[in-house]
Amino acid sequence: MLDYHAAPNLLAEKVILITGAGDGIGREAALHYGAHGATVVLLGKTVKKLEAVYDELQAQGSPEPAIIPLDLNGATKTHYQDLAATLKQQFGRLDGVLFNASHFSVLGPFEMIGEEEWDEVMQVNLKSQFLLTQALLPLLKATADSSIIFTSSGVGKQGRAYWGSYAISKFATEGMMQVLADELSNTSTRVNCINPGATRTDMRARAYPGEDANTLRTPAEIMPLYLYLMGHDSLKVNGQSIDAQAIK
Repeated sequence: MLDYHAAPNLLAEKVILITGAGDGIGREAALHYGAHGATVVLLGKTVKKLEAVYDELQAQGSPEPAIIPLDLNGATKTHYQDLAATLKQQFGRLDGVLFNASHFSVLGPFEMIGEEEWDEVMQVNLKSQFLLTQALLPLLKATADSSIIFTSSGVGKQGRAYWGSYAISKFATEGMMQVLADELSNTSTRVNCINPGATRTDMRARAYPGEDANTLRTPAEIMPLYLYLMGHDSLKVNGQSIDAQAIK
């Protein structure tokens, strides 16, 4: 899977929603999905960033994408229900979701985690995924082949000091994926997690400000797994948490 080579038309005629699509891994996934034929729905809180990705998709000749500006920290159940209704009205289908958006503030001891910080991390990293998945499931289950991809982390598999609420939210994401995958095992929808690993993103730079970013893989270099899990070659893969990079 780490050296997977996707067919050029792997995602042709598919509609795929990506959260946190404005930069980093979300942006790269949008460009790769679009390059392989998908109509990409770009969700994020910064319109300027989403518009830049929209322009890049158009410039590379991908199907015309859509933009949905939404701040997951302030979004409610109604927002997600309206979003699902919009997708159904505009596209009539949804073939995949990449839950890429995550909130991370700073590393610090458990006893210093503030309630406001805890609530924001859980709202963005967990509750938004729960509510959006509920809203989108009718669309996803109505297609012959759909994929939900959650974003995990190494600290969501093995707890690590000072990662606090972020790590706990990723443990919960792993659990949510497993529950959903088991419930949907006899449907046309599969559910998996990707752990991107150490990747050259702004979030990684905030966590490790002294690290040489040039030693890290770029988002583009870890895209084979993102393509594999979204396309038909992974039809029998369900309930798995997979690392996008080989563990050293």
